[in-house]
Amino acid sequence: MRVLVVEDERRMADLLRTGLTEEGHSVAVASTGPDGLALAEAEDFDVIVLDVLLPGLDGYDVARRLRRTGNQTPVLMLTARDATADIVTGLDAGADDYLVKPFAFDVLLARLRAISRRGPVAQGVCLVIGDLSLDPAAHQVRRAGELLTLTRTEYNLLEFLMRRAGTVVPRRTLIEGVWGHEREIEDNTLDVFVRLLRQKVGAGDGPGLIHTVRGVGYVLRAEPER
Repeated sequence: MRVLVVEDERRMADLLRTGLTEEGHSVAVASTGPDGLALAEAEDFDVIVLDVLLPGLDGYDVARRLRRTGNQTPVLMLTARDATADIVTGLDAGADDYLVKPFAFDVLLARLRAISRRGPVAQGVCLVIGDLSLDPAAHQVRRAGELLTLTRTEYNLLEFLMRRAGTVVPRRTLIEGVWGHEREIEDNTLDVFVRLLRQKVGAGDGPGLIHTVRGVGYVLRAEPER
């Protein structure tokens, strides 16, 4: 796996480079936001490990600019802050997952495996619910004809719901379907992603599509919530 590490703290960067290299991965390291952005745009990586506090351009801005240009490389964001607002900011900026410092290296490896294990989405017919469409071949989502910019996790969550449209999907089924059985994902993490997805998919004049079934989970349907 080709990994880009964007980390300005020299000791942390060296530890990540050494540990990932010993695991058999190819590692490139950048110490500033602009350098990390330039590397991510110039080369193909399987995953990006992105610190939040970086000189020149912070991790949030790096992630936003990558997503704005269509770069969908999975991003694991590193942060020293575990406040909900900071996590939401990172996810909304385009990160696929986050890890709070300090962390165990084995946990980092597990997170990287999780966000990178999904290969290209298999080609197939478009999924259409109301004025929402998802094209697996092009990996694109549109609402009322407008192209939506989703992170990889948001896209996978939406596809999982669209393939089960009209059916209430239990929370645990959603978590295991999107993140895998081996991940310990909290319910509030799912709620954060659903909220972010609702904000993006809810653009336009159409009705809300993702409905909460209290005590059970979520359902995607074109009819208004009752």
